[in-house]
Formats: sequence, C-alpha cells, structure tokens
Amino acid sequence: MSAGGGPARVVTVGETMAMMRSAAIGSLAHLPSLDISLGGAESNAAIGLRRLGVPAAWVSRVGDDPLGTRVVREIRAEGVEVHCAVDLSRPTGLMIKSLPTGTTTRVDYYRAGSAASALTAEDIPDGLIEQAEILLLSGITPLLSEQAHEMVIEAVRRAVAAGVTIALDVNYRSRLGTREQLAQKLDGIIAHVGIVFGGPEELSILAPGIPESDGPGLLRALEQDSRQVVLKRGAEGGMALADGQLHEAPAHRVSVVDTVGAGDAFVAGYLSAQLEGLDVPARLARANACGAFACTSPGDWEGAPRPSDLHALLAGGSADPVVR
Repeated sequence: MSAGGGPARVVTVGETMAMMRSAAIGSLAHLPSLDISLGGAESNAAIGLRRLGVPAAWVSRVGDDPLGTRVVREIRAEGVEVHCAVDLSRPTGLMIKSLPTGTTTRVDYYRAGSAASALTAEDIPDGLIEQAEILLLSGITPLLSEQAHEMVIEAVRRAVAAGVTIALDVNYRSRLGTREQLAQKLDGIIAHVGIVFGGPEELSILAPGIPESDGPGLLRALEQDSRQVVLKRGAEGGMALADGQLHEAPAHRVSVVDTVGAGDAFVAGYLSAQLEGLDVPARLARANACGAFACTSPGDWEGAPRPSDLHALLAGGSADPVVR
C-alpha cells in the first residue's frame, strides 16, 4: 500500500544507486570531499510522481550495506511504496558525479555485479503490477544483465495480461551497452508499449534510418495503434504524437543548475497529467514545467516539483522570490 492511501497507480522497476557528487567545480583527482545522495531513473520518476500526488511503487534490489540502507530510506521517505530485496552477496551500485568544468558534468558508474543486476521476476510482488494503471520501465534495466532483461520481459507479460499500460523511457546509457544491443533487448518489448519517451538520439535507436534532427519523422516511425510517442527536447521543449495528431509545447527559460534528472521529472509530469485525464497539450505543458523546475537545483531527484512549485514557475517570475 502506497503512502497515498491506495494501491500504486504507477509501478517502476529498476536500479537506484548510491551517489557521490562533488559540490565544487574541478577534477576528482584534486577535490577534497564528496556529498552522498542517490539516483536512478525509475526511482527519480517515482519520486516525481509521488510529489505530484500520484501513488507510485518502486521495485529493486540493494546490497546488505549502509549505502543500500540509505537508498531505501530516502525513497521511502518520499512516500514511494518500496519493494526492495536486500542481496547478501552483491553490493549496492554506485555512481560518482563530478563537475570537471563549469559547463560539463561527468558521471562514472560502478555497477557491474550490483545487487540490482540480479533482479528477477520474483522480486515483483504478486498483484503489484496487476493493480496498477501504468508500468514504467526504462532501457537501462534490460542492459544490466540477462537476468534483469528476463525480469523486464516477465513484467511486461504480466502488465499485458492485466491490461496495464506500459510506458517506456528509452534512457540509453552507453556505458552499459551499444545502441544495437539496446535495440535488440527492446525488440521483444516495444510492441506492447503504449507510451514511449525519449530524446532524439534515443528514439532513433528504435527508428533506425530516421535522422535525429527529424523529430516528427521519429514520432511517426514509432506510431502504432493508440501508442503515444513523446520526444524530450530539453531546452527546445516537448513534442508528442497521439491519435495521429502532432503536438508541441515550448520549454521554460530557467537558470540551469543541474540537468541530470530533468528527463525523469518530465516523464513524471506527463504521466501524472495523463492520470488526471488531461489532454496531450496539457500533459506536455506539465512535463516541460517539471523538467524545467528540476534543472533549477542540484541532484537527480531533489528538484522534482510539487504542485505549488509548478504554480510559482508558471507565474512567470511574478511571484515573490523571497519566501518569508
């Protein structure tokens, strides 16, 4: 049961890692200290949904170590329903995020052989997916291991059998595998996906031969039956193709502090609006607002907005910047 008082409306499955991040600009070869946090595409989205009032659940595995304890504690503290096995033989994955220069971010992963790479279908409680409205997956999990890939396939099978909408955020991570490997992993999944999210370079993995610069072409190449295809374009806003109609929404101009996690906030905004019954233009508008707000503070998930935050952003600067 989620903190929202009912079954999770959105279920996510995937790895969340402990994160060490530098608060100062410079190489890790010289910086004296790092802060501790956590990050993972699926849990980022689950936190974003929860802050917008949507009951959400996150399924994963962590190691029997203090970092795993911290991961579970932080996500649960955000009101997300947590189903996370503790693996006694594998460690919690780790990422280290640094700012080599004032305009670049570097992320290093230490996740080979992590607890989450051993995810299996048995880690997903009976009835959890079946009672949800949306199963949210990413292209990260199938590349963690063959075992994790099989778990994703089984999760999709259960969602299809229960009539649950499947959403996929491509979220390509080049350090986990090649574009061709991801396309192969998603080949048996994509036909069942009702909502596809991705940046131009990610959607092109699923639509080979279409230039990344051709946003409408990418969307049309992936159009199928009632599927929604949503293009995340960062500072250029969002674009979606649904029911044969192409929709666009501009981005918000904000002072960018950290763009990592903005795409996950975008997905949370879009799905929350859909669950509220809003039309596609309104879904895109909220998604853009959530993504923009997430860019205004450091961290992968800490900047995920609440409704009051979105109201302040959409006020267009007229709100008093000083909170008294």
